[in-house]
Amino acid sequence: MKILANDGIDNAGREILEKAGFQIFTDKIPQNELASRIGEYDIIIVRSATKVTAEVIDAGHLKLIARAGVGLDNIDLKHAGLKNIPVVNTPNASSRSVAELVFTHVFTLLRFAQQTNRVMPKDGVAKFNELKKIASNGTEVAGKKLGIIGFGRIGQEVARMAIGLGMEVLVYDYKQREFDLTITLHRNYQIHNFKLQLMGVTMDELLANCDILTLHTPGSAEVIGEREIALMKKGSMLINCARGGVVNEKAMTAALKSGQLVAAGIDVFEQEPPVYTEFLEMDNVSLTPHIGASTAEAQARVGIELAERIIAFVKPSK
Repeated sequence: MKILANDGIDNAGREILEKAGFQIFTDKIPQNELASRIGEYDIIIVRSATKVTAEVIDAGHLKLIARAGVGLDNIDLKHAGLKNIPVVNTPNASSRSVAELVFTHVFTLLRFAQQTNRVMPKDGVAKFNELKKIASNGTEVAGKKLGIIGFGRIGQEVARMAIGLGMEVLVYDYKQREFDLTITLHRNYQIHNFKLQLMGVTMDELLANCDILTLHTPGSAEVIGEREIALMKKGSMLINCARGGVVNEKAMTAALKSGQLVAAGIDVFEQEPPVYTEFLEMDNVSLTPHIGASTAEAQARVGIELAERIIAFVKPSK
C-alpha cells in the first residue's frame, strides 16, 4: 500500500511503516496539484501545511487520512465521514513540546528578553544602560497565577510544569471535570511522584484572577475577544500556542496598547503567514512561527504514534 507523507514523516515512524509493508513517498505535491495526484495513493499523511479538502477526497480512493499532530482543522472531517474514510491524529506526542514553548514565551516576556534580543544586536552598545534599566523590572514566575483554558493533554502538561515552577494553577475545562493530575519527575526522583487534585473554575473567575492566561482549546473558534480581555486583570499576560483564531488579534493589539494586557506570547495566527501584522513589531510581544510541536523529540514521537495508529487501521500484506 502506498502512503503519501506530503508534509514529511520522521525516520522512526517511516521505518516502522516500511517494516510493516507500506511504501512511503515524501516528495511534496503542491496543494493545487494534489487532487490530480491523490489517486496514486492509498493513505495520506499531513501536518498543518497540506489541506485535505472535499475536492482532494473525492478525487482519490483513500483508505485513511492521518494527521501528524493534534489539530484536524486542515482536514474536511465531515466529507471524510460521508465517504467512510477514517481520520487519525497523534494527540499524545506533542504535548510536552507545546507546553515548553508556552513557558519559553512566559520567561521571555517576564524578563523582557523579546525586547533586548531585538535591540542589542544593532544598538547594544549605545543603548546598553537603557536596556538594562528596562529589563531590570522583570519578575519571577513563582507565585503567579496561571489560568489554563482547555485542559486536555497539553493543558495538563502546562499545569504540571507550572506547579513545578511554584505557580498557582486555575483551570477552566469545558466539560467541567475534576482532575487527578500526576506530577512525574525525572527518573532519578520518581519515588517522589505525586498526584494533585485540581478543581475547575468558571471562565469569568479564571479571567478575573489569573496573572498569565494560556489557551489550549481544540479548533479555531474565537475564545478570547474584547469581552474576555476586558474581564482579565489589568496588566495580565496572554499566551496563545493553541490555534490561530482562538484569540481576536485586533482586540489583543488594542489591549496591548492600552495596558490592559502587559504582554502576549504568540505562536499561531489567524492567517499564516500573518496578514494582520500590527502587533508583530510591538515591544511587548514574543513571537514564534507556529513551532509548538516542532522539536526533534516531538516529531519522533509523532512519527511512531502515527505509524502505530495507521497499522492498527490498515494491515497490508507484505
